[in-house]
Amino acid sequence: MQLKKDIWRCAIVPAPMEEVLARGSLAEWPLTWVPGSGNLRYHADPFGIWRDGQLHVFTEFFDYRDASGRIRVTVFDGALEVVEQAEVLRENWHLSYPFVFEANGETWMLPEAFQSGGLWLYRAIEFPHRWERARRIVLDEIPLDASPVHDGARWWLFYAPAFPEAHRLTHLCAAWADTIEGPWIRHPANPILAEANGARPGGTPIWRDGLLHLPVQDCRGTYGAALRVLRFDVLTPDRVLAVEAATIRAPATARPYLDGCHTLASAGDVTLIDVKKTRFSPRGLAMRPLRDLRRSWQALVHG
Repeated sequence: MQLKKDIWRCAIVPAPMEEVLARGSLAEWPLTWVPGSGNLRYHADPFGIWRDGQLHVFTEFFDYRDASGRIRVTVFDGALEVVEQAEVLRENWHLSYPFVFEANGETWMLPEAFQSGGLWLYRAIEFPHRWERARRIVLDEIPLDASPVHDGARWWLFYAPAFPEAHRLTHLCAAWADTIEGPWIRHPANPILAEANGARPGGTPIWRDGLLHLPVQDCRGTYGAALRVLRFDVLTPDRVLAVEAATIRAPATARPYLDGCHTLASAGDVTLIDVKKTRFSPRGLAMRPLRDLRRSWQALVHG
């Protein structure tokens, strides 16, 4: 049982991700916070899309009282004032990492859902509030934190394998497809990176100076301590060559959330991040026993 709890908080950085990578840090930019974290609940894994002059930030919302993630959207106007915050996706399994993107005239979401036994691609049927499961993405592994990107010729998908558990943070895999709905072909070099300090995807892949850059987690000392940015000097269906280009940590402006930073996501002229503080919580120690008792009671009642 954990004596300490991670409390994540999401923020908007007033600079494009390309500038963040050029500086190699989050520097001293002021942050605009996504509300709703604290008291054993938090928002994490932010991804965003601008639509009609408004920024839609999709996040995992997690509450330690039920330990089940669902997806929320927080809508900001052009001045980054909050317009609304609402739950937009809930399943019978944990959801997180709501990678939202546009392709083929549609808006898609690819949330992490390994408890379902796979990975599901969702299509917006009434953006941003209503989503439908469009296709199951089939791979040899169950993917964690799947991150898609198009290179002009094909789609790429970067992810960590859910099993064995020891590889969840340390192995990076890739697959490619002609369309976002697949079929997906596992890269023959998988894992394309195996790194004890962390290799799990941590945000949006972006192109810079003609080369793909991908944030991956650096878990030295704690889960989600920082992000390492990989630069792909070679990326073909037959070969991969990636080198570390930068390390991104929580900026001083995030105080007191300085214990971690594990998402870096591009959203037009802004960048989305999450940062964490780790706190001892006597109340949190009772959360799991109470959840187990409640679930046992519900199973007994419903037979």
